Amino acid sequence: MASSQDFVQYIVDQCGGAGEITAKKMFGDYGIYCDGKIFGLICDDRFYLKPTEAGRSLLRSVELCPPYEGAKDYFYVADVDDHDYVSQLVRETCRELPMPKPKKKPKG
Repeated sequence: MASSQDFVQYIVDQCGGAGEITAKKMFGDYGIYCDGKIFGLICDDRFYLKPTEAGRSLLRSVELCPPYEGAKDYFYVADVDDHDYVSQLVRETCRELPMPKPKKKPKG
């Protein structure tokens, strides 16, 4: 089951206090980015956050599970209705995550 566009937009809005939030469709679900850095996934109308120490310390309930079959474990964030909490969680998680590697320019 893919995520609904309404749920994806809701999560984007809830994370909005952390920076410029975008969601990109990938493999039938969504990757979610803050200021160009991927920090989580939205799969089957569930929000998953890349695991970091900052995220673990802020989570109200720590649940690690894969967002899809064969994936690494992510934090499942069930409590998505508190805008300030979700924004802080994303902001602190992103501080620990590395910047994305620059894309190679095609040869030719």
